[in-house]
Amino acid sequence: MNQYDKDSGEKVYLPEEIAQILRISKRGAYNLCDHAPFRVLKFGGSVRINKKSFDDWFDHLESED
Repeated sequence: MNQYDKDSGEKVYLPEEIAQILRISKRGAYNLCDHAPFRVLKFGGSVRINKKSFDDWFDHLESED
């Protein structure tokens, strides 16, 4: 995914996509997922972020500005 597309139809983000959206490092995205204020699914070594939960959290941050 090269561009953030909120309406792509996908139900989850990868940590790499979160890093791109927030313009942080991939390691920073994984660290955020460890203490996330949004829903994170972990399966062994795989991490997936619930899209709706992340988008709601991110939209709330933007509305505080």
